[in-house]
Amino acid sequence: MSLLDRAESLKAKHAALEAAIEDEARRPMPDNSAVADLKRKKLKIKDELERIAPH
Repeated sequence: MSLLDRAESLKAKHAALEAAIEDEARRPMPDNSAVADLKRKKLKIKDELERIAPH
């Protein structure tokens, strides 16, 4: 897998996590621990994207 493919895959995962966070937040009683877990995963992906992105 090339770096470009990896970056695209990570961007898709990042977007999916953002959607999951928004869905959970819209629930009448959102699960704060689930939201925090999703945000941690999203941050890890963002960090990895920054590591592999050309400067």
